[in-house]
Amino acid sequence: MKNPNMNFNTKFIPLTVDPDKIYDHSFSIIKEEMGEHPFTDEQWMVVRRVIHASADFELGRSMIFTPDALEAGIQSILSGHHVVVDVQMIESGSGRKRFQKHGSDLHCYIADEDVAKEAKAEGTTRAIISMQKATRLHKGGIYAIGNAPTALLELIRLIKEGIAKPDLIIGMPVGFVSAAESKEELAVLEGIPFITNVGRKGGSTVTVAALNAISIMADERAKQTN
Repeated sequence: MKNPNMNFNTKFIPLTVDPDKIYDHSFSIIKEEMGEHPFTDEQWMVVRRVIHASADFELGRSMIFTPDALEAGIQSILSGHHVVVDVQMIESGSGRKRFQKHGSDLHCYIADEDVAKEAKAEGTTRAIISMQKATRLHKGGIYAIGNAPTALLELIRLIKEGIAKPDLIIGMPVGFVSAAESKEELAVLEGIPFITNVGRKGGSTVTVAALNAISIMADERAKQTN
């Protein structure tokens, strides 16, 4: 039986199939529907990509930036510092070539055999152990966390204990257990540039969007200086 509420137009024709034009049209819609906002022009470049990836204006409006966050991220990439991510979805979704051409790369340790073994032995999450491993292997760099609140909480602990000092944290984990709380902890962290959002929403997709926006900014900066 046909559902009267599902009135599909089978004659629908896309406005365009040109990827660049689709992006431009999407961004113009986002700008119009967002209306007034408190973000700087540079911050808006990140926020609009997050909204584009999620179709969630509430999430976009809830984003928080330290004043130095974007510049810290750009300089980190251009300096060849590495990017650590909490899950492989972020690693796969990010434009790796944009990082590699500046001498950096993306790293995810959550699936490593030694991480799994240590997590099981200690009765803790692989996300926690992966952050410990990452901070042993990498100095500075960008940490992009979109899935595991325990990864963000552990990174914050390591920072407070003087073990880690990232160039930038993109902390937008999603979930019902400790996701909002981990971002509340990040929002009051001093001395480390960060990008986060308020509440349970977040995830790998929006974290990728934020990370890619910063890498595009870094590319543009490199072109201007060459």
